[in-house]
Amino acid sequence: MNLNKLQIFLDERVHRYEHPDFILNDPIQIPHRYSKKQDIEIAGLFAATLAWGQRTTIIRNCLKLMEWMDDAPHDFMVNHQEQDRERFLGFVHRTFNDTDLLYFLEFLQYYYRKADSLETLFLPDSSLEVPMEAGLKRFHDTFFSLPFAPDRTQKHIATPAKKSACKRLNMYLRWMVRPSDKGVDFGIWKQIHTTDLICPLDTHVHRVASGLGLLTRKQADWQSAVELTEVLKQMSPEDPVQYDYALFTLGELEGY
Repeated sequence: MNLNKLQIFLDERVHRYEHPDFILNDPIQIPHRYSKKQDIEIAGLFAATLAWGQRTTIIRNCLKLMEWMDDAPHDFMVNHQEQDRERFLGFVHRTFNDTDLLYFLEFLQYYYRKADSLETLFLPDSSLEVPMEAGLKRFHDTFFSLPFAPDRTQKHIATPAKKSACKRLNMYLRWMVRPSDKGVDFGIWKQIHTTDLICPLDTHVHRVASGLGLLTRKQADWQSAVELTEVLKQMSPEDPVQYDYALFTLGELEGY
């Protein structure tokens, strides 16, 4: 299939799936519970971090966390006391456990007590060939800058420095950056442009992209995510990551 025909095929899938109905069974429904910018950021970060495994389980566990944050994540982060964290003990989602969760709470409280938005940590560097690489590295390094950061928690925040595709963080960035006009993404971060985003890439999207001839690399790693995004830019230079809807749904919902 040549690129023009492939674009028509993918555009149809994007048009079909970038719709509010997509939210109903997707972890993005968690930040859609809120209207306050910081609540959306925090709920979105937890939803993206836990977004592996069965989607019903992801959503159930995220809802549990939001309930424990009194359904006001930003207010909870800024104002909770140490004893309030006891309610989170025993939490487990796959390999993410209460040690990881308590550090997330510690960092987010530390950060939001002095800053207004997580966006600053993700800002791209336009002097680099891949501007978003700098933001992803900065977020990782800042997140683990507290002296008591558990080593085990680092597996839950990916970084291009370790050649990870950073699938969940790139998905989170898609949520925060892409415009909200279709009713799915939020568009609340204005300092990052859609052209800077990298397509979320996991083994399923890698399989679909490879089957469509968009990728030739065997590994679902950072380089593959960048290469896939560059191909998608040939179809949509300003918004290549819109095709995440097509690639994800072809693999997850249509069994491509």
